[in-house]
Amino acid sequence: MYETPYHTENLSQYSFLVTGGAGFIGSNIVEYLLKYGAGKVRVLDNFATGSHANIEEFKANPAFELIEGDIRDLETCKRALERIDYVSHQAALGSVPRSINDPITSNDVNVSGFLNMLVAARDAGVKRMVYAASSSTYGDHPGLPKVEDKIGKPLSPYAITKYVNELYGDVFSKTYDFHTIGLRYFNVFGPKQNPKGPYAAVIPLFIESALKGEATFINGDGETSRDFTFVDNAVQANVKAMLSMNITQHEVMNVAFGERTTLNQLWSRINEIAGVNITAQYQEERKGDVKHSLADISKAHNLIQYNPQFSVNEGLKVALDWYRYKLALKE
Repeated sequence: MYETPYHTENLSQYSFLVTGGAGFIGSNIVEYLLKYGAGKVRVLDNFATGSHANIEEFKANPAFELIEGDIRDLETCKRALERIDYVSHQAALGSVPRSINDPITSNDVNVSGFLNMLVAARDAGVKRMVYAASSSTYGDHPGLPKVEDKIGKPLSPYAITKYVNELYGDVFSKTYDFHTIGLRYFNVFGPKQNPKGPYAAVIPLFIESALKGEATFINGDGETSRDFTFVDNAVQANVKAMLSMNITQHEVMNVAFGERTTLNQLWSRINEIAGVNITAQYQEERKGDVKHSLADISKAHNLIQYNPQFSVNEGLKVALDWYRYKLALKE
C-alpha cells in the first residue's frame, strides 16, 4: 500500500502527532508518514480500542514515538503536542451501538477529549489539525448524495458527539483564528481493522466469515446501502488536508469513494473474491442506523485535491488478502 505519495513536501522537516495512532485508520496514517520519511511521528493512544500489534512494526523506527495516554486528560494532550507541526486526530470511541449502550463514555472521549485536543493544539501553535468527523452527522436528512451543508437530526449519541466536534471546530476558527479540518468518513475499511468484539464493523466481519467458510448475519433485508471507503483513500485525505495551505477557516468535507453498495451486494462481492458461495442469514435492523448513505466528494476534491484511488472492489481485494495472511499466521 501507499506506493504513490500523496504529497510533494519533504516530510523529514516536519513532526506529526497521530492520536489514536494504534487504531485502524490512525495506524495506517502512521504507516504512510513513516514510509515517506517524516521527521517524527508521535502516537498518542490509550489502547482502549487500539492495538499494539498495529504499531509493532514501527517501534524500531527512530522517527517513531509512542505516548500511552488518554485525550480526556488535558496535560497529556499538551505533552503530546510539544514540538509538533501537524496533528491527525483519530482518537475516538466509534460505533453507533456502543454509544447507545454507553452514551456517557462516548461523550467523554469524543467531546471532552476532542475539546482538550483543540485547546492544546491551539496553544501549541500547530500548523494544522485535521480530525475524524463522521457521515453519521447527516442523521435523518434524506437527500442523496450527501452534501456537507445539508444535514438532518442525529440518530444516535455517537452522531451527536461528532456533530459537536464540528461545532467546536467552527467556533475555534471564528473565535481564536485556529482553523481545523473535519473529514466526514464514510464507512472506512481495510487492513488493520479489527473483526473481533461486539462493535466490529461490517466488512471485517463479512471477510472473516467468508474466509472461515461460515455464514454471516446481515441486519435488516440487506438493502441498506453505504459508501464504503478503502482506508488508503482516508489516508490520502488526511495527508492532503494536513499539508493544505489554502484553508483559511474551519472546513468539513466528505471522505468517501462516491459509490453506493448494499449489504447484499457487499456480501456477494466478498464471496466472489474469496471464492466461496455462502448464503447470509438475516436479523433485525440495528437502532440508530441510517438506511442509505452516499457522498458528494466534490468539496474535498476542490479544496485539497482529494482523488480516491481505490474503488470498493479494489479495496476489498487488498483487505481480503491482508485478513487471509493474518488468519494463516494463527493456524
